[in-house]
Amino acid sequence: MPKITEIETERLLLRPLRASDRNDLHHLFTDPDVRRYLWDDVVLPIEQTWAVVQESLRRFAADGTGLWAVSRRGRPPLAGFGGYWPFPAGIEILFGFAPVHWGRGLATELVRTLLRYGFEELGSDRVDGSADTPNVASLRVMEKAGLREVEKSAKGGRETVRYSLSREEFQPGKDPYVVRRA
Repeated sequence: MPKITEIETERLLLRPLRASDRNDLHHLFTDPDVRRYLWDDVVLPIEQTWAVVQESLRRFAADGTGLWAVSRRGRPPLAGFGGYWPFPAGIEILFGFAPVHWGRGLATELVRTLLRYGFEELGSDRVDGSADTPNVASLRVMEKAGLREVEKSAKGGRETVRYSLSREEFQPGKDPYVVRRA
């Protein structure tokens, strides 16, 4: 099957991260409002962002997982990112947007797109996601996208909520979704 080069939704354009995204992604990763939940409020050095980009490139080449650069259609530059990333419990959805894009339904649109990609393109039987309980916005996004809460756990003083959705429960809806392949 040819490699996917882009996914277009009603308002978003997704493409696999590229090496040239390193600086824009680092700017997003180090934004205080984003890193508060994404990196447990640690300011990542640029080298760690570069390692994330390199791992994403490797994962896309190996199995189609990794992170997508997300922009508003017709409005570059990078507005956010999203994709499938390894966590201790397994591969999960990971997503984030610059604060200027919050509250517009873009994260829900992105997560719905990632669900569809996971089931239709990757052939997943189940998609998982998680967020710390103070990250109410991300918890709500996963619920609105159709994931169901399956577990709460505490580790290191943080309570995390895990979500899951099976292939049988997945409802693709009628959202516009165009896949472009190389």
